[in-house]
Amino acid sequence: MSTEWIVTEIDGKVASIATDYRHLAHIGAQVALLPPEEVGSVGTRKISTEELMEFSKYLTWEDLMLFGTPFQLKVWKTLYDLPRKLYSYSEIAALAGTPQGVRPVAHVVAYNPVAFVIPCHLVIPKESMDRARDIRSAAEGTLFQGRDLYLLDSIDVGAYAYGPELKRELIKRQLSGEAG
Repeated sequence: MSTEWIVTEIDGKVASIATDYRHLAHIGAQVALLPPEEVGSVGTRKISTEELMEFSKYLTWEDLMLFGTPFQLKVWKTLYDLPRKLYSYSEIAALAGTPQGVRPVAHVVAYNPVAFVIPCHLVIPKESMDRARDIRSAAEGTLFQGRDLYLLDSIDVGAYAYGPELKRELIKRQLSGEAG
């Protein structure tokens, strides 16, 4: 995969990872609200998907500088802390303590400013999770038992800011262990 990712950093902390500059205006507006003495440098650089996967292995929550509401930060932190596997938006809402707030949680997941590090690509529609469970159950005792990556081509992985093909590729890489 030859996707280039733009990493935006503020004083060495990651504020955004995206395939474009979509978050830069928001970050700039938030930085402008900070006292000038609190910000030493703001910069961007491009990295490959392979570099992103390696880079993400070492990033901690404290290495991020995220600008969001308390609700957004709570949802992003919940998602960041979870084991790397597929989740439905309903599961993320419940884990974030707002089981009735699936739509607001889905909106926050979609606005994730640090792609891959906060694994929004691992969140798929509940209907797809149900379909995957049905396929997995039917596959018990077959050649595919214990291997779920084949499911990705037969389920809807849902929307992704950078396109469904890239979402499928990131899921495959992460769930195969390639991404750590």
